[in-house]
Amino acid sequence: MNLLRAASTVSLFTLASRITGLAREAIVAAAFGASGSMDAFQVAFRIPNLLRRLFAEGAFSQAFVPILAETRAREGDEVTHRLVDAVATALFWALLLTCAVGVIASPVVVWVIASGLQRFDDAVLMTRVMFPYIGFMSLVALSAGILNTWKRFAVPAATPVLLNLAVIAAAWALAPLLRRHGIEPIYALAVGVMLGGVLQLAVQVPALLRIGYLPHIGLTPAALRAAFVHPGVRRVLRQMAPALLGVSVAQLSLLINTQIASHQGVGAVSWLTYADRLMEFPTALLGVALGVVLLPQLSAAQATGESARYSGLLDWGLRLTLLLALPCAVALLVFPQALVAVLYHYGAITPRDVERTSVALMGYGVGLMGLIGVKILAPGFYARQDIRTPVRIAIVVLVLTQLMNLVFVPLLGHAGLALSIGLGALVNATWLFVGLRRKGLYTPEPGWALFALRVLLACALMGALLWWASHEIDWIGLRAQPWVRIGALAACIAAAVAAYFATLLASGLNLRQFRRRG
Repeated sequence: MNLLRAASTVSLFTLASRITGLAREAIVAAAFGASGSMDAFQVAFRIPNLLRRLFAEGAFSQAFVPILAETRAREGDEVTHRLVDAVATALFWALLLTCAVGVIASPVVVWVIASGLQRFDDAVLMTRVMFPYIGFMSLVALSAGILNTWKRFAVPAATPVLLNLAVIAAAWALAPLLRRHGIEPIYALAVGVMLGGVLQLAVQVPALLRIGYLPHIGLTPAALRAAFVHPGVRRVLRQMAPALLGVSVAQLSLLINTQIASHQGVGAVSWLTYADRLMEFPTALLGVALGVVLLPQLSAAQATGESARYSGLLDWGLRLTLLLALPCAVALLVFPQALVAVLYHYGAITPRDVERTSVALMGYGVGLMGLIGVKILAPGFYARQDIRTPVRIAIVVLVLTQLMNLVFVPLLGHAGLALSIGLGALVNATWLFVGLRRKGLYTPEPGWALFALRVLLACALMGALLWWASHEIDWIGLRAQPWVRIGALAACIAAAVAAYFATLLASGLNLRQFRRRG
């Protein structure tokens, strides 16, 4: 398998997901702005999203994928089939209970996360509507873990597009209908989220059938008991415990930041969310794509004792991260207003909203390298089923992030929250890197110094070009001419990309070195 091609496949479908995601955010922002009702939706949507990251894409995936890859490599398909069925059964019943409790306890959950909301009751109702979304997405994560282990990356990567399309349809079609009937139109977005969850799970079924691994979920008490005594399920649960703690630390930081943001005035939660969506564009295209490809490969290398291949995979991932993530970070720092204005400055979004979102985006940009780096480095521990080390690091980083909030929020307001997250991510990634080096798991391959110098030079030239464009073009003033503004942004990005790669090639960098077979 060509790892670059596999990562490119994931990135391509992730790109489609992020483009439709940005379209979703732009349409929703134009319709509802940075209002109290929008803050309520963002908080309500954050709750199932938080649990999705906590259980589905977080602790569960980190525990399940390495064990699945190891079982397949060592024990064959029959044992692997039984593992998948047992895990699916245990997961299904746990999700059923979680969703029931979440719907009942929604007022308490919203109060804990954002007690300062202006539209608290709306947030509670939308949380109840959307809470079952965590059930659908956890089963999607199970399917994605199976498909990625079988090197079927396309369907899991493309699946989020369906959520974006469902929410866009709800904003366009259902929201006006609710408004005409005197119902709060923001509720349409909650319905769209649930429809997106159903669709995302539905498209997994044909892909799983093609590889013969559609899980059989036991619906009887006897099947449930058998699932929880299965040795593979017990291993997954044991691994999930420290993983859950580790992911909980990151999500606890998000909860604290949301609570703080809810007291920064109307619009603060939305400004941070809009900036976060833009920051997640490179994070998903690079960090998530590389992490998805690397974790099964690292797990297989660990299972077969190939330490040199293990280190080489990490080196390849880190070089690609520097090559592609650093220019993105530079763009977020020197070109934020243009990005925010072109994507969001329509309808109910005001120039003040653009400015407030831009400063938050710069705060995230400071730590973009760390946010992506963690997604490359942490799998180096997960593949060895060492989840405790990243957990310990994450706990210290959580404390450090909140200490930085005490300094930055009084000075910078909501943007201080983004800056604290960015700096914390840099500390986290650095610590993980040092840990891998000290354990002897990663040895940098020759040529790093010259490679880094070439990338820095190219980033400097690209950054100068974008900085000039950010000051020479009135991005907010062009609101009345949206196609001119979109064309100007496209031209600036194209020129920046061309300048970046032209500089790299002129300095002697051979891009073919990143083609790697796994």
